Amino acid sequence: MNFDEIIDRMGTHSVKWDKMEAIYGVPAATGLSMWVADMDFRPPACVQNALQAMLDHGIYGYFGDDSDYLGAIHWWMANRHGWEIAPEWVFSAHGLVNATGLCVQTWSAPGDGVVLFTPVYHAFARVIEAAGREVVECPLVAVDGRMTMDFAAYDALMTGREKMLILCSPHNPGGQVWTAEELRGVADFAARHGLVLVSDEIHHDLVMPGHKHLPMPLAAPDCLDRLVMLTAATKTFNIAGAHTGNVIIPDPALRKQFAQTMAGLGISANSFGLHMVTAAYSPEGAAWVDDLCAYLDGNRQLFETGVAAIPGLSVVPLQSTYLEWVDFAGTGMAMGEVLKRVEKEAQIAANHGTSFGTGGESFLRFNIATPRARVAEAVARLQRAFGDLQ
Repeated sequence: MNFDEIIDRMGTHSVKWDKMEAIYGVPAATGLSMWVADMDFRPPACVQNALQAMLDHGIYGYFGDDSDYLGAIHWWMANRHGWEIAPEWVFSAHGLVNATGLCVQTWSAPGDGVVLFTPVYHAFARVIEAAGREVVECPLVAVDGRMTMDFAAYDALMTGREKMLILCSPHNPGGQVWTAEELRGVADFAARHGLVLVSDEIHHDLVMPGHKHLPMPLAAPDCLDRLVMLTAATKTFNIAGAHTGNVIIPDPALRKQFAQTMAGLGISANSFGLHMVTAAYSPEGAAWVDDLCAYLDGNRQLFETGVAAIPGLSVVPLQSTYLEWVDFAGTGMAMGEVLKRVEKEAQIAANHGTSFGTGGESFLRFNIATPRARVAEAVARLQRAFGDLQ
């Protein structure tokens, strides 16, 4: 796979590129899009071949017999993450934002609280609030460049109205891999307060060399009676448009409750996504992911070294994902000035940290899953835009 290939995505209905100017004011002709979390790479050939086979067949009816699809998920989780699952544990949602909404509908009621460790993926709060629930923020604490959890403080925040906790593991936007001790702490916290624990592990395959993601059921096997696992091939293989995600529920009582929500909303998976996932979760797909992570690590080193050379900027060291979390607080500038320099002068579109909740106020999130030449160009532009700090 040639990850260095520049693929022009303008005019292809790409949210990341075609909405950049409207949302951020960054010119389409000269801007660099580093916001939405999708990659500027084609998926592996096995995924392309699966779609081509569908096109060659030419009939797009209802999907039946999902044994190959479920078998592929089982193989992937066992071989890549060391977790053995049963086929009956798996539900297919229309992506993990949809899955989050289904969980909120299943295990909470309007007015209930849903706990988030912030700053965290912005879609969680959007879904929670749209459903008439309350976002309960438990702010992460920065210690020596690492975001940590203060469970004693979180215990004091609980009122008894909280019904569910959503964990992002690995963490987005911080790109952090949680330790076994931290994961056990989350599970214990959920148990103390009677919370359903939803662990969104969509970035679990995108881990930098030297780090290893630990699935929640392996870190805290005693939490299975309250655990809902969210995983997907979409982030791993850059097929987010397939809108296919896995909801894996080991506990029979929780499965029954979730199945009722699915049935009540008439949800069934789309065949394109199922064919793509089945092809991706394979030895060929695994080899592609290994190459991808090695390439992303090169981009990481280039970006972090370049940004660290700018006085006042600091980057949370990226352990997972392809999303760099950059703190501009050390510049002493108001964020309005920071955004002017990034968006108007450097012409880079990056996610605003405020959208991730409490703790993100001085940050921007940069997507480095793009050809290395673009990462180098982004670094050069940022260094010029903040050149007066040198």
